[in-house]
Amino acid sequence: MSRIGKKPIAIPAGVQVEVKGQAVKVTGPKGTLEKDFRPEVEIRLDVAAKQVVVNNPNPGNRQSRALHGTTRALIQNMIVGVTQAFGQELQIFGTGYNVKELSGKLVLTVGFSDPIELPIPKVVKVAIKTPATKGNDIPAVFSVSSPDKQALGQFAAEIRRVRPPEPYQGKGIRFSNEVVRRKVGKAFASGSA
Repeated sequence: MSRIGKKPIAIPAGVQVEVKGQAVKVTGPKGTLEKDFRPEVEIRLDVAAKQVVVNNPNPGNRQSRALHGTTRALIQNMIVGVTQAFGQELQIFGTGYNVKELSGKLVLTVGFSDPIELPIPKVVKVAIKTPATKGNDIPAVFSVSSPDKQALGQFAAEIRRVRPPEPYQGKGIRFSNEVVRRKVGKAFASGSA
């Protein structure tokens, strides 16, 4: 039995959870999320105790054991997402690099001949704090937030993939908590041979 899967999920005030078979719908102040889960696990709503319980009816099956804790964690993330929302802050380093939001697209100017446009998913919100870099020291800073943890992580990874940070000067797009391992460039020796 999964130690994570056995824990019941408490439903906080202001959140509504509906369970219909394997479909779970969670509604809260930050939005509504719906997800269909695999039939190997049972999902039950305990209205009296205000909690969701995930059961593994077949603990001998390896697939259902694997899905037990995963299903519980996904439902927990849905509840946290509609109450607090998830967020990720990104930074852009590089002279002349900038970011802006234009008619539902994130426009990144990061050293290519043309700006890169990424369509912003409907469930994701973008907040730009510093739109342009100032030299190589002060980065452009923006954040993405969403109640859907998977959609947020996917979009943040797509943004970073446009121009990953390079190890010599550190130029590129990175997460604010990311540490970029730097390399020393070539040393030109002068002198007699």
